[in-house]
Amino acid sequence: MPVRRSLKALFACSVAGASIVLAALPPAHAVDGPAPNPQNKQAMRDMATAIRVTAKYVDEQAALKDGYVPHGEACMSNPFGVGSMGYHYVKQANWGSKDPAKPTALLYSYEKDRKGRRKLQTVEWMSTDRDQDLKTTDDRPSMFGLPFDGPMPGHWAGMPKHYDLHMWAYEKNPAGRFHNWNPALPCPNKPPKVPGAAASSSTSMHEHGH
Repeated sequence: MPVRRSLKALFACSVAGASIVLAALPPAHAVDGPAPNPQNKQAMRDMATAIRVTAKYVDEQAALKDGYVPHGEACMSNPFGVGSMGYHYVKQANWGSKDPAKPTALLYSYEKDRKGRRKLQTVEWMSTDRDQDLKTTDDRPSMFGLPFDGPMPGHWAGMPKHYDLHMWAYEKNPAGRFHNWNPALPCPNKPPKVPGAAASSSTSMHEHGH
């Protein structure tokens, strides 16, 4: 099969897969966690746009090619409870975006398949906290009719205090489609950290941040 036809077929399958994922997920009003008002037509359109645009990133190599770069820990555990979230692949050009077609980050699974590929799980938008003060929230962004989580400290060197919003578009989250942590996806056992090494950062982290 010619390369062009092969790529077209792959893209068509990705889009079809995204439609299936959106249809298979529970209605927004049926989840326990934060969710858009199903009567909010703009929010529903924006959700569909986000999935349509990110469908091609089920192929991890497509994300890397488009400028999404791995950042932080491959598996980040919830310091305030159960669960984890995916491995962050960040596109710096989309930092601060509130455009459903331009997510800041794609979150992939910690585990890889037999061919060494990670699974796309989540789409995320991130925005800098304007005054870098965790006590103020007057600049909190919103999308899909939902407020971003935060503000919270950065999670790797050079990352500012920020707000973020997750959308579990490619993996079911029993806590809710827009909840940041997924209690069904615990990180594998890790060696214990050096006592006191992360105490200051953990205690200052916003309870609902990651």
